Amino acid sequence: MKTAIVTDSNSGITQAEAKELGITVIPMPVLIDGEQYFEDLTLTQERFYEKLRADAQVSTSQPSAYDVGEQWKFLLKDYDKIIHIPMSSGLSETCATLSRLAETDFAGKVYVIDNQRISVTMRQSVLDAIKMTQEGKSAEEIRDFLMQTKMQSSIYIMVDTLKYLKKGGRLTPAVAAIGTLLKIKPVLQIQGFKLDQYAKVRKLADAKATIVGALQKDITTRFKDLRERGKLTLMVAHTQNYDEAALFAEELREKFPDIGVSAVDPLSLSVSCHIGPGALAGAVSIKY
Repeated sequence: MKTAIVTDSNSGITQAEAKELGITVIPMPVLIDGEQYFEDLTLTQERFYEKLRADAQVSTSQPSAYDVGEQWKFLLKDYDKIIHIPMSSGLSETCATLSRLAETDFAGKVYVIDNQRISVTMRQSVLDAIKMTQEGKSAEEIRDFLMQTKMQSSIYIMVDTLKYLKKGGRLTPAVAAIGTLLKIKPVLQIQGFKLDQYAKVRKLADAKATIVGALQKDITTRFKDLRERGKLTLMVAHTQNYDEAALFAEELREKFPDIGVSAVDPLSLSVSCHIGPGALAGAVSIKY
């Protein structure tokens, strides 16, 4: 039984990387001043941020369910089943839309995995699924592992400005309440669902220390057993903050030498449009 792995560009996996990994990455649509672009196909990170900084009207939408269905049909000519890993249902309706499509038109053939991941933790889920297929695991075994471990990850994000989060409506009331504190650098968290407030700091150094402290707490409490079994990995993500991301990755490697950092990636555009440039994130996740 052959299982195909499908994800979308919210994972941070590029089209070139997808070819190397032998998977399919659905490009997410981005609307800029009413014109539709597709991440990593017709829109680069550089062009995106140029438009975002110029206060263009930027928003995101779901991939076409019809187009995704056609992609599934194409893959099922060569594969028996498909594991499709979209972004968390708490951050987009994409997962719900594709789940309905899979259940009605592709029952028993396509499994849409709502394991509450985004960005670098979503990438890790994809890598886990690939490794499991290489070991000969069935689609059902991969689905079960990803769902059973869906809450075994954390992301902590320092946002340089709340402008884009407020504009995109991706704030819980708790976070929106601090929107007027323009000198505050909020540290947000994703624990499976929506972005929510974790802490408020004033300096980058304080934000990084807060993220490291939060990761250390998770690693020594919630994920203590996973650490002891060598089943954790750390990751760094950012929005046009390459130098700081590289430095932060080195800090995490020194702090947690037994775990290591497996990825330092830009956030996907459909996430970045709600966060804006200058963000820095640290994440921890189970690995298969």
